[in-house]
Amino acid sequence: MNWTEITVSVAGEHTDTAAAIANMTVPYGIYIEDYSDLEENAWEIAHIDLIDEELIAKDRKNSIIHIYISECDNAAEALEFLKERLTAEKIPYEVGAIGVDDADWNENWKKYFHTIEIGEKLAVVPSWEKYNNPDGRTVLNIDPGAAFGTGTHATTSLCLESLQNYVTNDTKMLDIGCGSGILALASVLLGAKTALGVDIDAQSVKTATENAEINSISNKAQFIVGDLANKVSGQYDVICANIVADVIIRLLPDVGGFMTENGVLIISGIIDIRKDDVLKAVADNGFTVAEEHYKDNWCAFTLKK
Repeated sequence: MNWTEITVSVAGEHTDTAAAIANMTVPYGIYIEDYSDLEENAWEIAHIDLIDEELIAKDRKNSIIHIYISECDNAAEALEFLKERLTAEKIPYEVGAIGVDDADWNENWKKYFHTIEIGEKLAVVPSWEKYNNPDGRTVLNIDPGAAFGTGTHATTSLCLESLQNYVTNDTKMLDIGCGSGILALASVLLGAKTALGVDIDAQSVKTATENAEINSISNKAQFIVGDLANKVSGQYDVICANIVADVIIRLLPDVGGFMTENGVLIISGIIDIRKDDVLKAVADNGFTVAEEHYKDNWCAFTLKK
């Protein structure tokens, strides 16, 4: 099996947050180079104070996170997700990829991204495939681009499955951290009256807008650059936040004000080891869990206020 190695270099103080974001891209772990406590760790672990000169020369201020993507997964989507979320967290970074040339990204998408059926109602179909649709599913046409969200990642598919239980013809939907716009687009295609997507990354908003045009729903699905606090107003029947645990925790004190009386908040992007942290914040902010779903190492919760 061939692998793509993605590296992310960040300042030491951002290692934990960047690592949590990186963990969203793979179910099987990451490798972190962090030499900030080299001398202390050498003594505590090995009880030695003589350290190889090559190690002594390592960068003590920055960490390097290594992520390995198998050939059957979408390395391009992982790379764009990392850029999008690190930017949203205002973390300065440098990324690199070894194993696939930039010129090959598009062909790699076509090689590994195929039509997927999600839940009982939805099919996500790339432009280069024909879908017979024997069950009369709602079809969402989306091509991979410079934004996270094709439905292949567990967190996205969990959100798409949950949406199918709550979207009606009267639904006003809000997608926080919209990425490719897949959740907002799916909501409209499933019958929602309107959907608004917001993302701090301008490239994501551009991609989401293009995807709305591809699906001929630009009149109902709109996307804006910004964050919840300074760009969004009004109240929504269904709100989705497929981000990371730390961002969701920070979001919970304010997001309730954007929900209608009987509205729901669908949160995902939560790796299982952060489940308890998120659920504590959910309870502390007056939410109750109406549904919970799990896939691979990921959690999604539907909340009510």
